[in-house]
Amino acid sequence: MKKKATIYRMVTPKHFCPWGIKAYDLLNRAGYEIEDIHLESTEAIQAYKEKDAVDETPQIYIDGEYLGNYDQLREHLGKGPDPKEGETYQPVLAVFAVTFAMAITVSWASLGTFSPMRIAELFVAFSMCVLGILKLQNLQSYASGFIQYDLLARRYVPYAYVYAFIEAFGGVLMIANMATFFVAPIVLAASSLGAVSIVKAVYVEKRDLNCACVGGGSEVPLGVVSLAENLIMIAMSTWMLVKHFL
Repeated sequence: MKKKATIYRMVTPKHFCPWGIKAYDLLNRAGYEIEDIHLESTEAIQAYKEKDAVDETPQIYIDGEYLGNYDQLREHLGKGPDPKEGETYQPVLAVFAVTFAMAITVSWASLGTFSPMRIAELFVAFSMCVLGILKLQNLQSYASGFIQYDLLARRYVPYAYVYAFIEAFGGVLMIANMATFFVAPIVLAASSLGAVSIVKAVYVEKRDLNCACVGGGSEVPLGVVSLAENLIMIAMSTWMLVKHFL
């Protein structure tokens, strides 16, 4: 005999509660026979909350017994807590994973081989482009985070905006090895200053900050990953200068 569940969730013409959808999906995949009750207006939602003395939806009942909200349903099903907003390296790791895959495939498509050096060059260049795009999509928000720790941007705010363009268009030109003599020194200087700024803010001053590397409003902690990004840019711009003069 199928287990029975009742779920009260917000489904209005303008808004479907995401937690209600997720709760319904969990119940469905767990094999419950579901009575899905939609609260389709502000008045219906308020009336339900007052009737059952709850302050949020969705609310779930199992075999007629009150269980609770989405988090309590996850606990009941042995799923553990749902990932919450907070500090995470996921945005930066996602960028690096995808750009590394791009570098491998472009190396194969253009050279017919997996050249480690070309893959490394493309990986850094693609990463710079994507990270630059993430900054450029909301320059104001990004700059507000960047000026909290970058040594030059704290003294000359317009540099925060310039840095986003340096990263994005530096990556574009590095993909094709264009204007190396002009681009590489600029990227080298910007990334060196960035590395020093991170070391000072995180490891000397012990400040707890978020990194602006993936744009404003991110929850990426300023620290080892951000420092590694700058060190990789230093290494690649140095390599491209050396290669240019060889």
